Amino acid sequence: MSVIDKISSISDTLSKIFQYAQANPEIKEDFDEYLKTIGAFNAPQAQISSILVTYVFERAFHRGEDTVFSMYLKDNPDIDTNTKELIVALSQSIDALFEVIKVNKNGFDMLSLVNEKKYFALPLVKMSHLKGIFKGNYLLARIFPYENDYYIIEIRETYSSLDKDRVLRYAVAKIIEQPENLYKDNPEKLLEIQKEIAKFTDKFIECFGTDEIVTTNKYVDQLISDFNDYYFDASSKTPDEIKELIKPVETYSYFKVPEFNSSYDTYIESSLAGFSSHSSCYDVGVIFDKELGMFIVPFYGTLCHIFETENYKEIPGWDECIKAFMENDKIPATLVKRLADKYENFTDVLNDLYGTQMTLNEFLEKYKLVYLKDKIYSPTSVLYSSKAFADLMGFIPTPDETKAKEIQKTAGAKVGRNDPCPCGSGKKYKKCCGAMV
Repeated sequence: MSVIDKISSISDTLSKIFQYAQANPEIKEDFDEYLKTIGAFNAPQAQISSILVTYVFERAFHRGEDTVFSMYLKDNPDIDTNTKELIVALSQSIDALFEVIKVNKNGFDMLSLVNEKKYFALPLVKMSHLKGIFKGNYLLARIFPYENDYYIIEIRETYSSLDKDRVLRYAVAKIIEQPENLYKDNPEKLLEIQKEIAKFTDKFIECFGTDEIVTTNKYVDQLISDFNDYYFDASSKTPDEIKELIKPVETYSYFKVPEFNSSYDTYIESSLAGFSSHSSCYDVGVIFDKELGMFIVPFYGTLCHIFETENYKEIPGWDECIKAFMENDKIPATLVKRLADKYENFTDVLNDLYGTQMTLNEFLEKYKLVYLKDKIYSPTSVLYSSKAFADLMGFIPTPDETKAKEIQKTAGAKVGRNDPCPCGSGKKYKKCCGAMV
């Protein structure tokens, strides 16, 4: 099949999928409710059509067991093999921020700022329709692999090279939202993450003598910072000095923290901003899972105390604390199993709260199914392996900064401010690498 035939087949199949989504009663009802939730129910049709594309590719049904694509395949069992393979390929799409490395006659060489992999992708429209895209632009786009090629399904936004900081923030947000975005379709990055987590785990236990600690939000930022220094720099603070930041909370209780916008789900974003800036004082757990990495969990000490005391219903907010833990999709099944192994009364308390008679596995299937199906690493640990995050936060120098320092070191006073820059850009040194040192 030629590229033109493939593009035609992809376009036709996508049209059928979108028509199906709008005709299927269950999906249509859910999509209408989704539009109301985001305030777009009465939006112009062009905007709704754009929203539908993202919805079709990302919405999950039946506790994560189904997608629009899998439901389409179930309802259309007689479609040909090639179309089935195409639909499966579409379900494996990648949504990311891409830097345009080169504009070719028939597609783009791009670098994903999310998983750091290079792609050559073919658009489903003529290149003449995309002539406003240039080398150095950033694209918020969705691509998918099909028969040894990648195809661009949609380009939602185009950013100039001047928007790098904004684009990096967006890329980091996508990693926080779904950590698997960093290693999806990039086995080398996955291996890097696995090795880093193993090293971090050993160092964490070496430092603290355990794989979980609890302190207060007023000290946890400094504790994590000091531990990072300890991991990367042997001359930093000693374990005993770092452990001085483990402080008990005065009272175990659960309450809404205003800085979380009344949502427990934003704890990772808040951890990046700094827990210590929060006006309230509460306990925070730092847990290192040897398989998935480091998790930072507000009210983890309170949660544990609920299962350690006989009169747990006297703990303020005990029920909401458990619900926040169980119903938060950022908390993996392994942390639930950890508590179940630690406390014999774990499932009894959960059944008391929910008015059920469920086993641990039934609770996991209801609330943590996605973690039972796939291995999803901690967003906190995954970020350590993200170049976009490092660049955004200034953890490591960019290639240009490294080049500038090398030039300064090797050339020094030999290069005048008005001399041509040794990097070969053709610019004056003061207008190029000299501006970075």
